[in-house]
Amino acid sequence: MADGSTPDMQVRTTCPYCGVGCGVVMKPDPAARHGWRAQGDPAHPANFGRLCSKGSALGETIGPDGRLLHPTIDGRRATWDAALDRIAAGFRDTIAQYGPDAVAFYLSGQMLTEDYYVANKLAKGFLGTANVDTNSRLCMASSVAGHKRAFGSDTVPGAYEDLDEADLLVLVGSNAAWCHPILWQRMQANRQRRGAKIVVIDPRATATADGIDLHLAIAPGTDALLFEGLLVHLAEAGRHDRAFVEAHTTGLDDAFAAAFSRAGTIETVAAGTGLRAADVAAFFHLVAETERTVTLYSQGVNQSHQGVDKVAAILNCHLATGRIGRPGMGPFSLTGQPNAMGGREVGGLANQLAAHMDFTPEAIDRVGRFWGAAAMAGKPGLKAVDLFQAVEAGTVKALWIMGTNPAVSLPEADRVRAALGRLDLLVVSEVIGSNDTLGAAPSATEAGGRTRIRLPAAAWGEKNGTVTNSERRISRQRPFRPLPGEARPDWWALAEVGRRLGHGQAFAFADAAAVYREHAALSAFENGGARDFDLGAHAHLDRAGYDALEPVQWPLPAGARRGRTRLFDDGRFFTPDGRARFQVPGEAALAARPDADAPLLLNTGRIRDQWHTMTRTGLSPTLGRHLPEPFVEVHPADAAWFGLTDGGLARLSNRHGAAVLRVVVAPGQRRGSVFAPIHWSDENAGQARVGALVAAVTDPISGQPESKATPVAIAAVAVAFEAVIVGRALPDRLVFEKAGALAWARTTIEDGHAVLAAFPALDPAGWPAFAAGLIGCGADDLADAGDPAEGLYRAAHVRDGRLIAAIAMTAAPERPGWAHLKPLLGAAPLEGRARRAPLASRAAGGGPDPGPTVCACFGVGRTPIEAAIRTGCRTTDALGATLKAGTNCGSCLPEIRKLLAAETAPA
Repeated sequence: MADGSTPDMQVRTTCPYCGVGCGVVMKPDPAARHGWRAQGDPAHPANFGRLCSKGSALGETIGPDGRLLHPTIDGRRATWDAALDRIAAGFRDTIAQYGPDAVAFYLSGQMLTEDYYVANKLAKGFLGTANVDTNSRLCMASSVAGHKRAFGSDTVPGAYEDLDEADLLVLVGSNAAWCHPILWQRMQANRQRRGAKIVVIDPRATATADGIDLHLAIAPGTDALLFEGLLVHLAEAGRHDRAFVEAHTTGLDDAFAAAFSRAGTIETVAAGTGLRAADVAAFFHLVAETERTVTLYSQGVNQSHQGVDKVAAILNCHLATGRIGRPGMGPFSLTGQPNAMGGREVGGLANQLAAHMDFTPEAIDRVGRFWGAAAMAGKPGLKAVDLFQAVEAGTVKALWIMGTNPAVSLPEADRVRAALGRLDLLVVSEVIGSNDTLGAAPSATEAGGRTRIRLPAAAWGEKNGTVTNSERRISRQRPFRPLPGEARPDWWALAEVGRRLGHGQAFAFADAAAVYREHAALSAFENGGARDFDLGAHAHLDRAGYDALEPVQWPLPAGARRGRTRLFDDGRFFTPDGRARFQVPGEAALAARPDADAPLLLNTGRIRDQWHTMTRTGLSPTLGRHLPEPFVEVHPADAAWFGLTDGGLARLSNRHGAAVLRVVVAPGQRRGSVFAPIHWSDENAGQARVGALVAAVTDPISGQPESKATPVAIAAVAVAFEAVIVGRALPDRLVFEKAGALAWARTTIEDGHAVLAAFPALDPAGWPAFAAGLIGCGADDLADAGDPAEGLYRAAHVRDGRLIAAIAMTAAPERPGWAHLKPLLGAAPLEGRARRAPLASRAAGGGPDPGPTVCACFGVGRTPIEAAIRTGCRTTDALGATLKAGTNCGSCLPEIRKLLAAETAPA
């Protein structure tokens, strides 16, 4: 094969998406989109062979299109030596003139542990700055702070096995069915096999809330109040474990007194959380009577200006009952990113040193001696939001961004994008050649001589290193493709800068295995069980052992042959006195309340088949079929009040920014709130960056932004025409801006791309010229057909018998069908009457449009599912047997159940 693989070759690696850390087996397949097919690794204990829709489609995302292949300096191709010399000189000069804290790094939970380690060593040990933060600050920082305050360490005490053994699973602020689907399937299997109960606490009726035992549609921002009420109820029910509390904890009396004063009765809790008293009582009773309870929480808890308090309220309940560190019970933080845990292990947050050490004098001395540090940072650095505000203020002059897209993902993203232009030196290590962050940085000429450097990084499938998942399990990411162009691993680029700054011995890593050995050795250095993170058993791991490394949990001290499944089972915590500490949460409150100018609360998050800013998942035709456009979910009553229609457009706005999104009227959406996904950027859509709307309000302890409750206004946008453009070439976003598009979104399809767009009124006389401008050809090159009276128009550009591009337009609110256009891009030359096929409204032969994809794993659309239901498939099992829908990761099952309910409901 072209990349040197052979048909019988296979590589065991780890999925690059969420924190579940699923094992993946990559196998060569000449019939696959890019020659490789992804399968679940049956031997990996995180997933036992199952993959979600994103993992299953990994082979579709590893192509060469859009890759950054060579270093550039100020837009001009450069050698690696020239680029690295310039970076080293820029850092040296910045520190000499402004001091070490004028330099910063912004990293990513997508990076491997080895990359993270070298970045932290360089900055905190040899540049003298702790301004090293990561997009994990947006994801898990509140959990980190909550763990450390309660346990004395950033320790997840349990394991995935507990999801199999629990009798009650409580999910708080977690849409696990979409965001952690493999773990969700384990929970569902437990429910079916053992009768486990499932409670979901979430303002929205998400896919996770479908068909479970109890959904608490809690008012935004009131999670801590609910769990304070639970703490009181557990005491009244006699469920506080006095022996455990007295022997292993401190501070319960203060936590209980505060809880009793604010949440002393079920009625008080119900009033404060917006829940029915009967539902609150049912939840409290379930927890009180079920010892084997696991509480799983994710971004709905963490992404809050009171995220640390919410975590504390949850942990307090587990500590009070002693339900921690034993099978089937405990608090469980569901990590968002594949290596957010590994980043924390090496000090990837600005308030941490490496190996789970903090900025205490003893730890600073210890790490400094181990590294032989030339300039050890002596205090915590700037957290993500503060860091970019310092860039805006001009106090941070030089910034190296690696593997993340802050111009889209950070709150108040418009300010972030503008701030990047102020840097004297901006270095971006990236896999792709174009994204919003790269586009935000002006050229050297525009920036008044400021330096802009782009470095081509290794992508998943080319990287070699380790990641750590949500249950503390370290797994290998292994390469199965050669590095393209001049792409290099991030750890190598960082080490080369360290060498150029005169620290050659400290950065003389021969390979990723050498970095991992040093990381493991530091974790064990002067540890002796005093710190939770210990990989001493790997401190002398040779290259062969590293290459063959099987998934393993930490801690793994010297001499251990297997990791420890659970912690705190012995009642020993990592505080100075060995006792866990109860915390007193602050009074639950929103950071900002809706008002007349911004009457709704914006909640942001992920959707099932996309990831972050879609730089990887956006390359997959399979993943683009489910929800191809940016949207906003609105409760029916709110939609009526604000004059919105399902499928129409709405403009969300506040003083920070604006976005124009497709309206989805959703009964499961809480009234007074709207939900919009985070994934779309200026690279793939127009006016769809929801990060521009999110306020830069953060938790005072964790620094994590409030991404779940920002006040916004909403208004309908009048649309005259809806259009779909399909073509072989990647469309230029400027074309749609110049054409006056009200909204547009691009998605990858087989053999090309599609753009769904909405426009204001268009004169029918100008339709051909308008279509030619969007397609990128002359009006004389078009074949077209239109009916101005009906508001219908279709045009196609065919060259040498092959369809190059086509457009279909309809008068709003109707939207043009286009499923039949996609296969025409890859079809054999169109001859005779077939040349008119792109102008038809449906495929020749009258086959039905499959409709929006429901099951991404097997490409099953809504239309065949509805047809199968009407012909007798009345259960998810029957539909799975007939169409295979829902039989892989299961994340589409809630949607299938809704279709079943709709089709079988009495007329």
